[in-house]
Amino acid sequence: MNKAVELKRRMGEGHCQVVGGHVFLNDPAISNAMASFGYDFLWVDAEHGPFDKQNLLLHAIAANEGGSAVFVRVASSEASVIKPVLEMGIDGIIIPMVLSGQQAKDAIEACLYPPAGIRGYGPRRANQYGMIADSAYLPQSRDSFLRILQIEHVKAVDTIDEILAVDGLDAIIIGPNDLSGSIGLLGKPCDEAVLTLARVVIAHAKKAGVPVGVSIGPDEKVMRIWMECGVDFISVGDDISFLRQGALNCLATVSKLRYGCK
Repeated sequence: MNKAVELKRRMGEGHCQVVGGHVFLNDPAISNAMASFGYDFLWVDAEHGPFDKQNLLLHAIAANEGGSAVFVRVASSEASVIKPVLEMGIDGIIIPMVLSGQQAKDAIEACLYPPAGIRGYGPRRANQYGMIADSAYLPQSRDSFLRILQIEHVKAVDTIDEILAVDGLDAIIIGPNDLSGSIGLLGKPCDEAVLTLARVVIAHAKKAGVPVGVSIGPDEKVMRIWMECGVDFISVGDDISFLRQGALNCLATVSKLRYGCK
């Protein structure tokens, strides 16, 4: 059902071979379309987006049908928030604003069944609605989805080695906007002070053997900056940005051409 094992392998090879995108709008057809465009994974943003559980399930189905893995960024690391999302059979979960090793440990434990964690048992789409027997599902459940923690605060940079050492962590991803805000530079995610912190995270992640990515918008200059910083994978572009870019380009073209029309 998912592509987690293959994505983790490719993330570990670095060089931004794995490319994701962001979905903020509610219609599952958007995830299906963006998956069809060729993204390796789509990140459905349940932290800031207007998604309920039923809609998240539909996005998961739509993204997978379109050929992409589906990740969900949940609103918090609470077990009650994480559990129903995992039952949807997603390929990865992104947990935001992790600040310490203990928070990282608690978040990962919420994703794993006992004895490794505290996840309650109740798979739905995750075990193909019971078509995968427990004897087959449980041994592979840990590897069936990626557990990704988001590094987006200076406090997380200060404790990055503790976070990276948590068992069950598959990857981390830098959130430049909130990282910039945590040092009083909100709105300046490519400021050198932010990049300096990011480089610390990247260096420590590589030393620990944990893939590290970044979440950014569809700007070539920004992509180049972060790729040159050495991230292993990249989540770039989103439905709202593409709508804005397409609409503004179209309107600019009309404005240019209409003056030449007789």
